[in-house]
Amino acid sequence: MFHLLLILQVLFTWIWLPSAPAASAPSSYVAPAEKLTWLTLDQAIEKSKKQPRKILIDVYTDWCGWCKKMDKQVYQNPEVIKKLNSDFYVVKLNAEQRQPITIQGRTYRYAEKYRSHELALALLKGEMSYPSTVFLNEKQQVMERVPGYIPPKDFLRALSYLSEK
Repeated sequence: MFHLLLILQVLFTWIWLPSAPAASAPSSYVAPAEKLTWLTLDQAIEKSKKQPRKILIDVYTDWCGWCKKMDKQVYQNPEVIKKLNSDFYVVKLNAEQRQPITIQGRTYRYAEKYRSHELALALLKGEMSYPSTVFLNEKQQVMERVPGYIPPKDFLRALSYLSEK
């Protein structure tokens, strides 16, 4: 009986008592030195007029698990951040947002019929897949549409190729 009580006490202490402060615990995560500055599409277009760059648009939804994985594993990768900050303007577009977006005099709205924003529908040509990455050239013309999650290594290769295209 004594042994059972001792085991229960050890388990209780191990499970319920707070662990050591996080500051003293070793961490394998290192915060990136740089961060991405996400812009609206209108902001990116305005910046590109002054200093031409390609534009990357991350088309996502709030409920999409692969979109969240892309945010954590790709858009927080230090090499990806460095490449994007040097060669692209980056835009996040929630494909299901309800707020209208006006770009160069044209207003895009949420389309109840498609349960998507008209801008996302236009960028993806109606092929709604999340996440999707859309690349625009310096003239704001679509260069590439890439549906789905892209691992960091492959994403870097695509960025290198498209930044030179």
